Amino acid sequence: MDQGQPREPNPAAAPAPGEPDRGLVAEPAQPATPDMPGAVPTGSSCPSCGQPVDPAAWYCEACGGPLLPTAAPAAPATPSGDVSAQTRRLGSRASQVIACPACGGTVGADGYCQTCGAKAPSLRDHFAVAPGPWVGGVCDRGIQHHRNEDAMALWAEGTRAVLVVCDGVSTSIDSDVAAMAAAGRACDVLTARSSSVVAGEQGEDAAMAQALVEAVAEANRAVIATTAADSTNAASATFAAAVVVGDRVHFANLGDSRVYFLGETAHQLLSLDDSMAQAFIAEGMPREEAEALPRAHAITKWLGRDSVDTVPRTGVLQVTEPGWLVVCTDGLWNYASTPDELAAQLPTGTDPLAVAQHLITWANGQGGHDNVTVALARVPAPAAPGSPGTLGAAPTEEDKEQPQHG
Repeated sequence: MDQGQPREPNPAAAPAPGEPDRGLVAEPAQPATPDMPGAVPTGSSCPSCGQPVDPAAWYCEACGGPLLPTAAPAAPATPSGDVSAQTRRLGSRASQVIACPACGGTVGADGYCQTCGAKAPSLRDHFAVAPGPWVGGVCDRGIQHHRNEDAMALWAEGTRAVLVVCDGVSTSIDSDVAAMAAAGRACDVLTARSSSVVAGEQGEDAAMAQALVEAVAEANRAVIATTAADSTNAASATFAAAVVVGDRVHFANLGDSRVYFLGETAHQLLSLDDSMAQAFIAEGMPREEAEALPRAHAITKWLGRDSVDTVPRTGVLQVTEPGWLVVCTDGLWNYASTPDELAAQLPTGTDPLAVAQHLITWANGQGGHDNVTVALARVPAPAAPGSPGTLGAAPTEEDKEQPQHG
């Protein structure tokens, strides 16, 4: 989803011939004195070549002859108030990233890794979020894109969590801003709604499915709010979200960002892409062949002002074994599309940030052709000390003696 280079402000126009440079403060005009050698009092034209001259000029722009200014130079132009701020204060860190995404080394104050020498990315190009010990994610620019147009927003409390991932469509304008706005707004909606749902209560699934639909609608409004009214190429983004309530996972998607559950024995792709590739798969074409088509990543649903259908496909999964809930953009699954292929790349360990960073590093190692975002939750959530070892069930005597934390 490549896009053109970032727009830069237009440079100030150069002064026309005979016009003083307004960006420089000239010396105050001196009164014309007859004893200045070679100088001729300035009128409306140069006495040497006859070309028009500025009354405040000291030399003729045409022939270079000396002149005596008869007027003070114009005052420098007053800044409009929208002046560029200093890039960074002297002595401050060049990057707020502390750990090198490439090798894990320490990033120095100059913004470069002290181990491998790689330049640290900006916080928008690479950021990590861990709202709980069992939930975390990493969002990265990748290798070949000039900016990060992916976004994510995460929340966790107790045995509940919200994971939202959006992928800005690079061919639209300001998709990076739109993706951040969409992810943040959807996460707020889902956090509020999931907090009010009672796990195991009748109607929980229907309530959460409706909450996901409402979250997508709010995310779409957030995207539209960031889009200029006169934009000829409205910002757009994909959407994927998962809500963990106890041992149940509620999910939804729009576009080709995905939701997987990679258990210890079973690996599942929960979401279904809204894309041309998926349309061909539905017609019987093998996945590998369909995803290799030139227009495979053309999406058929998205967030944005020009979208005609923003109702997501929703679903629910009853978790029966420990595993990783994965919400990701195509920057990851481009290199491991099937659940088994993606599960094969999972490292050992249960730290979500470490696992997410491992997958980011692996995707970039495959070429990093796109932005890549990986949000993870280890489900069922680890039981807190003193809480039941098995979600939804009363603690047994064995649980009381040896509470589970995995």
